[in-house]
Amino acid sequence: MRHTISKILRTVGCWGLVLVILSVVTVFCLRWVAPPTSAFMLEKRCARMLEGSRQEPIRYQWVDWKFISPHLPLAVVAAEDQKFPFHRGFDVESIRKALETNGRRHQPRGASTISQQVAKNLFLWPGRSFIRKGVEVYFTLLLEALWPKNRILEVYVNIAEFGDGVFGVQAAATTLLGKTPARLTVDDAALLAAVLPNPKELQVTRPSRYVLERRQWIKDQAGRLGGPSYLKGL
Repeated sequence: MRHTISKILRTVGCWGLVLVILSVVTVFCLRWVAPPTSAFMLEKRCARMLEGSRQEPIRYQWVDWKFISPHLPLAVVAAEDQKFPFHRGFDVESIRKALETNGRRHQPRGASTISQQVAKNLFLWPGRSFIRKGVEVYFTLLLEALWPKNRILEVYVNIAEFGDGVFGVQAAATTLLGKTPARLTVDDAALLAAVLPNPKELQVTRPSRYVLERRQWIKDQAGRLGGPSYLKGL
């Protein structure tokens, strides 16, 4: 019995080590290689296939940082994670506030940083569980250790969902706004960032009053941060 348990533990340990090495190599390579897809894109594709859905196919095309208007990275930082240039993957103050207030809120308050969202969207599955959250923490630490901040932000704006099945700034700009990513204005960028909390319900093409108000708030926040220069030196 003791021999069997020892053998099982050795096997689990070996597979665990293999998974750790594989994850490190994958994250290291993605520092330079454009992700061909993401876990969230794969999950959506599978869901549509199983449902026999006739919706439009998933839209995704990578675009390099230099071809993206500087207004968009600033807008998503202003909207999602204003301490992004300074933290190491986790906003401790936001987490503390979320823990204090979520017990009294009908809708839980989020505290995920952009780094955490990249880890989740790129590698993990939707849902809430302690196991998934633990794996998210692991990948967030890997990203912060192996990628510079501008790479994390570049990947985020390329894999974030801006509309139902519309992933990344290239697809969002061309499909929803009829522009190239380089030609996005301050208003365009703030509008795209405004729908990020729920791109299935909040629409760029038919923005609700809430989306328009959130767009203005994001513009105001971006201005207070100092404009695109806020992200220089990442």
